Amino acid sequence: MQPALFISHGAPDLAITPSAVRDFLVRFGKENPQPDAIIIVSAHYETRTPKIGAAAQPATLHDFGGFQPELYRMTYPATGAPQLAQQVLEAFKAHGISASLDFERGLDHGIWTPLILAFPEGDVPVVPVSVQPEEDAEHHYRLGRALAPFRAQNVLVAGSGHITHNLRAMFRAMRGGGTDPETEMAIDAFTRWVGERLLAGDREGLLRWREDAPFALENHPTPEHFLPLFSAYGAGGEKPDAELIHSSKLHGAFNSDFWMFR
Repeated sequence: MQPALFISHGAPDLAITPSAVRDFLVRFGKENPQPDAIIIVSAHYETRTPKIGAAAQPATLHDFGGFQPELYRMTYPATGAPQLAQQVLEAFKAHGISASLDFERGLDHGIWTPLILAFPEGDVPVVPVSVQPEEDAEHHYRLGRALAPFRAQNVLVAGSGHITHNLRAMFRAMRGGGTDPETEMAIDAFTRWVGERLLAGDREGLLRWREDAPFALENHPTPEHFLPLFSAYGAGGEKPDAELIHSSKLHGAFNSDFWMFR
């Protein structure tokens, strides 16, 4: 059975810039059994109600600006999986979740930049699923619970976002300004709180993250990059075992935690 996976996907140049995250993803693809397909909830696919990408040949979306020209020439050749997308739609409906298929949606950088490292041949079909930033953690957890049975079909269910996502701090660090001690403290406190909830199996506490987590809004001024965590967690099962399989920092301003759920 495939696991459920939360991915901190980094900046778009993850695919070409040396980093601990890049090395981890390359190693992950080599050391773990290859899935027959991937269902991935992406922070960069935002809709008011859930949508499921059902394109047979999804385009590679260069949904970013200001990066190296090489990135805009890159394409990821993975096919879609329209039949699997239809099954996801039916699974959502069975769980009382109103959703629809999207036959035009391509693969955004929250999807293809990590996958081009883990599965560089692009020989694993991919089904994108959108996030709903106006909905809460419970909603995204329910999406994951609906997706959990697909893991038994050798389908990797993933959420692609970021464990912390303070863009102001990140841009300051990238411009050479570094990170101040208060920002580093906020990043570490929030990440530690999330990890403690996951390892303890404290689902109710985790779902109250905006109210209870230290420095929640400092680390996630907008929630879209944190919401995929709840879908990955839900896809892990009723009481999943959580394992932190990678942790590093980008420019000292983003924590790049990867969690596996079984």
